[in-house]
Amino acid sequence: MTNEVTVPLLPCASIDDIETFYGVLGFRTTYKQRKPYACVGVQREDLHLQFFEIAGFDPEQSYGSCLVLTTDIEGLHRAFAAGMRAAYGKVLVSGTPRMTRPRARKNADGLGGFSVIDPGGNWIRVFRNAATAPMPATTPAGRLAKALANAVVQADSRGSVGQAVRILDSALARPQADDDPVEQVEVLVYRAELAMVLHDPKTAAEMLARAQSVTLTEDESERAAPAFDNAAELAAALR
Repeated sequence: MTNEVTVPLLPCASIDDIETFYGVLGFRTTYKQRKPYACVGVQREDLHLQFFEIAGFDPEQSYGSCLVLTTDIEGLHRAFAAGMRAAYGKVLVSGTPRMTRPRARKNADGLGGFSVIDPGGNWIRVFRNAATAPMPATTPAGRLAKALANAVVQADSRGSVGQAVRILDSALARPQADDDPVEQVEVLVYRAELAMVLHDPKTAAEMLARAQSVTLTEDESERAAPAFDNAAELAAALR
C-alpha cells in the first residue's frame, strides 16, 4: 500500500497558545475542539501536526518530538523566521518557544537541520531528506570545527545546552596558532546563541563582540558571512 499519512499527536499546556504560535509560522487550523478533550490540528502545505491539552503540563519537562523531512530546509527556515519577525519583531532564539538555525548535524550523517521548540516544549526537528539530498561536504578537520560539531549535537539535537557550552568554552580557552579564523567566528557566534538560550545576555554580547574583532581576509570574510548573519539576528534579539 502507498499514500499513507502519519500525523504526530503532541502534548501541550494550551491549545490556544499552540494555535497562535503555529499561525505565526504559516499554519492554518484544520480542527479544534474543547470537549470531550481539548485538541487542535494545524497544517502548512503537506505538514500536519495535532496537539492535545493537559492541565498543569510543564513544557520544560516535555519529551514531545517529531521529524520533518524536506528538500528545502533553508526555505522553510526563512518562512518561519519571516513569520516570527512579523509577529514578534525578531526571530525567537531563547525561551519557549524558539527556533534554532539550519546547521549540519554530525549525528545525522552531516545533513543539515534545524529545530522549532513550540509553546508545548515539543521539538519539531526539520532535516533535509536524505533520499534527495546531495552528498554532505567533508566534515571539517579543524580543532574548533570539531568542537562546534560536537556542541551542535549536544544543544540542537539533545537539548543539552550546558554540555554544549562546556565544549565550546574549553575550545575557546585553548587558542592555537593554526586555528581557522572563520571557525573561531562560528564558535563565538554559536556560543553567543547558547548564552541567549540560557538567558545570559551579558555573555552573549561579549561573544558577539569577540566575533566582530576576529581579523579576517577578504576570502575568510565571505566564508564567515553566514555566521555574521546569525550574529546580526542575535544582536537584534538582544535589544
